[in-house]
Amino acid sequence: MPEEADQVVTAPSGTRDITGTPDLLTTGLDSPDVAGGALPGGPPLLASRLTPPVPPEPVLLRPRLLDRLDQGASGPVTLVCAPAGWGKTTLLSTWAQGERDGPAPAWLTVAEGETTRRLWGYLAAALRTAAADDPDDGPPPVPDGPPRPEQLETLAAALAARERHVLLVLDDLHRVTDPAALTGLEFLLRHSDGRLRLVAGARSEPPLALHRWRLAGELTVIGADDLAFTADEVADLLVAHGVSVPAPAVARLAERTTGWPAGLRFAALALGDGADPARAVERFAGDQPDVAAYLRDEVLAPLEPATRDVLRRVAVAVAVHADLAAALTGRPDAGHLLAEAAREGGFLHQDGGSPQWYRPHPLLADVLRDELDRLPADEVRELHRRAAGWYAGHDRPADALRHALLAGKWAGATELLVTRWPELAPDEPAAVPAPPEPPAEAVRRDPELALAAAAERAYAGDRAAADAQLRRAPADAADLPAPRRDRFGRLAVAVELSLARLGGDHEEVRRTADRLLATITAKESPSGPDAGSAVAGDPRAGTAERDDVRAVAGAAHGLAALAEGELSTARDHFAAAREAARRAGRPRTELLCVSRSALLEAARGALRAAEELAREALAMPPCQGWSSRSDCGYAYLALAFVDWQRDRPAEAAAHLALAGPAAAEPGGAALTALCRAGLLADGGDPGGALRMLAEARTAAPGPELAEWLAADEAQVRAVVGDVDGARALLDAAGDGPAPALAAARLRLRAGDARAAERALPDWTAAGAADWPLPVRLGAGLIDATLAGVSGDARRAGRLLEEVLALAEPDGFRRVFTRADPGVRDLLAARLDSGTAYWATVSELVRGVDAQPVTATADGPARTLDEPLTERELTILRYLQSILSNVEIAAELSLSVNTVKTHVRNIYRKLDATRRRDAVRRARELRLI
Repeated sequence: MPEEADQVVTAPSGTRDITGTPDLLTTGLDSPDVAGGALPGGPPLLASRLTPPVPPEPVLLRPRLLDRLDQGASGPVTLVCAPAGWGKTTLLSTWAQGERDGPAPAWLTVAEGETTRRLWGYLAAALRTAAADDPDDGPPPVPDGPPRPEQLETLAAALAARERHVLLVLDDLHRVTDPAALTGLEFLLRHSDGRLRLVAGARSEPPLALHRWRLAGELTVIGADDLAFTADEVADLLVAHGVSVPAPAVARLAERTTGWPAGLRFAALALGDGADPARAVERFAGDQPDVAAYLRDEVLAPLEPATRDVLRRVAVAVAVHADLAAALTGRPDAGHLLAEAAREGGFLHQDGGSPQWYRPHPLLADVLRDELDRLPADEVRELHRRAAGWYAGHDRPADALRHALLAGKWAGATELLVTRWPELAPDEPAAVPAPPEPPAEAVRRDPELALAAAAERAYAGDRAAADAQLRRAPADAADLPAPRRDRFGRLAVAVELSLARLGGDHEEVRRTADRLLATITAKESPSGPDAGSAVAGDPRAGTAERDDVRAVAGAAHGLAALAEGELSTARDHFAAAREAARRAGRPRTELLCVSRSALLEAARGALRAAEELAREALAMPPCQGWSSRSDCGYAYLALAFVDWQRDRPAEAAAHLALAGPAAAEPGGAALTALCRAGLLADGGDPGGALRMLAEARTAAPGPELAEWLAADEAQVRAVVGDVDGARALLDAAGDGPAPALAAARLRLRAGDARAAERALPDWTAAGAADWPLPVRLGAGLIDATLAGVSGDARRAGRLLEEVLALAEPDGFRRVFTRADPGVRDLLAARLDSGTAYWATVSELVRGVDAQPVTATADGPARTLDEPLTERELTILRYLQSILSNVEIAAELSLSVNTVKTHVRNIYRKLDATRRRDAVRRARELRLI
């Protein structure tokens, strides 16, 4: 609404001063004749600044944030701090106008260029309005201008004497540029005995001494990460806008916008006009006119010119940190400017590493690249040249190669290929724009340049472009001298290996890796009349080492074996390749091997070795920053396995949340499913575990992983009462140790000890040392249980000691705490009879006793005043899982709003306020 149309506020006059001091509500700082609705000699006060604005339609309530504001408002200061477009005003307005006990908050929107005098005039009007809404307390004596010290003390005393607190909402507090303007407000907050409570919205932290409240635990901050829309909220927003988008497209939109509310509203409006919403989501970018204009006007324009220039110039890189920014811009303070820009959050993300890497918001990155393209071409090439030099000196050869090609530095690009080729394999393809194709004349002079261009495109995952570049090279290399020709052939095979890996043809990967190994079957030696001069004239000659070839070829063999579920073969290849990479000094190749070795050791049960390798991988330089997320994902997945087997579900779930990229590859996906399903089953969600295991078993690469998945699925089926399904599954699973153990456990639970003994695999045989250790431990526990059932307590104790001896070095716990009930009795008996592992057994007995009691076959006991409907019971079972409301809706073919309505009913009937409480209450009532 234009300011000319705003109504004038007339503050109440003649009010009582509850402290007995002169009535400051109608007394200005300098004049006793000021009108209640305006400052002396100044313009009238505007109603629009003293009332919460109407939220944009459609209004989407966000209970999780409203609850945060309610909780924060119980303390002195709550700050909603984020850049433009993150929904601060919308959230505050929705909250201020919501239902609550007591009077509504006082509201003030700070204007641009607000003076101290004008600010206090509006503060006086806002606090008078709040006092008028509270008949139980008189109005505080608020001055209409900058208060004198004695007036501040009087006002603070008046506020402290009130029975009820006063809530004050200050929106756009960042517009107060004079720190002195808020000095009086800070004094009141500190000396009003908690009766004045501030809820502020700002684009940056205001000039208040927030650290004092933060240290006292009295500061609530809601930042950009909190304001970002979750996947459920994105789906709800699209539904509110009448846009129907498939679930994968919802996730893609949430990723593309990182939950930025303004960006999502722009997207919702754009999607509403299109015939194909899913396709429109893929096309939604920062070059959309409305989005670009908003980001330029509201995000970039308020920044200092130096900061804008740094952001534009570092846009040549996908991610940047202080040293790189300084190298690109020539500004020693570039890192400081980046840190300042990132402090507000939202549009410049930090990775949390050391040193900090910064990545712009995806939509802002589109705008910054457009700004970069407006620079003169020579300047842009110089930026790429600097980037190439920096990356080359900081072990980032793939990035260095791309920037060398973008800068047109052909000799530098070729040298990077020759000297750094082992670390140019596409271990983690990164979609980046293609550099210009090297000119034909440059390729004729240096055929390896075509290989460099092909390697860069392969690393970026662009197989077609890489193959096209590779085809440019062979004819031009035919006349090279022998040593250089041999090197060229080796490099060409290395690029072909990258293309084979991109194609996903594992047999072709193996064949090409063997061809690469064949290039070092005999030690190279210069031969022919031109050999000596060729080597002497080319400083890049002879740099391909045997360890480089062994590392790259071995890693490729390991990846192919892991993708096909050949875990033992993969483990051997990765172990040999990581040693070769270590000798050759190739940290990126070493990281690939170490991270996957960690997972394979965890899968076989070598938990201590797995944990050491995973920690080693996460500490390696290539695992810092924004690169190697897939390699780090394998390390986190290994740690999740370790925590799972040690019965630390919370830690395992936390590590699983960081393992995402590893689950995209077949071997990693199967092992992720094993761990995640185990956590679901242990947490009381057998249905979710069964769905995950069945899906993973169908897609399992190789018989070994398929057997593990089938064995675990059979055990879960038996727990939920589907014994026939469990037997059928095991009959078809093969005769490996894991299915055999599951079959023995199934028969023991059925009370057939003889059949269980016949089915139990021999865990003491020599070959059992190659089994996964959890399987061997499980078989030992069944064997000890059977001995106990037969009355042979001495043999049962001896077997249990052998199992403990195997489990103790690696810290296994879950195999005991989640075992059959008879194991608890065996463990307790060892405490009485004596054990070499008394501390461990004592801990395990307590752990077994602490396990939740499952529902009996008689069905759950229901003691609710209002019973749950069948649909609500179904959704309640899903609430035990990690599925979001969007995923639950997809599973049940319901709308997200329908699911959320059922969830609210479940919370109401169970007297719960969040998912965890509802699940706990339901288990207490044996509803699940």
